[in-house]
Amino acid sequence: MSQANTVTDALRQDILNGYFPPGARLVEAVVCDRYEISRASARAAFLALSAEGLVERETNRGATVRRVSPEEAVQITEARAVLECLIASEAAKNATDADKAELVDIGEKMQAAVAEGDVMRYSELNTSLHRKLGETSRHDVARELIRLLRNRAVHHQYKISLVPGRPAESLGQHLAIIEAVAASDPEAADRAMRAHLDSVISVLRNWREINAY
Repeated sequence: MSQANTVTDALRQDILNGYFPPGARLVEAVVCDRYEISRASARAAFLALSAEGLVERETNRGATVRRVSPEEAVQITEARAVLECLIASEAAKNATDADKAELVDIGEKMQAAVAEGDVMRYSELNTSLHRKLGETSRHDVARELIRLLRNRAVHHQYKISLVPGRPAESLGQHLAIIEAVAASDPEAADRAMRAHLDSVISVLRNWREINAY
């Protein structure tokens, strides 16, 4: 792997983890010092992440971590929903017994996390579930497009997970997806995923009403 790719990956992860939050200015000197790279490498990383929608570059102002409004987050999720439904349907068609067992195991761990009130653990399992569904679908193009879309709205997704009652509400939706895939029912998997993403979109549209933004 080239240094440019390594630096881009590291900076991307720091943005997604919140080390550089939305709106943060990416000072070249700071970035160079953190990753022990040249200014040219830093600029290359800014350019690559700008193409992914994570970084905003302005003439004479440098680079900043791009802010995503609730309105844009809705549009991102609407686009993602089309792909996620495809993923769920394909996963139901292609899941092996081992895939199904792993999905069921994730579902059981999600139930335990909700019962224990462990929001962070539930959020991690949510990510694991969607990742496993992508792997099970064997649809590499849809997986990559979803990754890019999820990354752009990652901070909104994290905030949604902290909304009181949200984990318990989404648990049933996730279990329905798992059940449909485990039953090798593509149509049911599509419907379950659509219901789940429609719920996420509803939360985003009412963001200010729940005072979470």
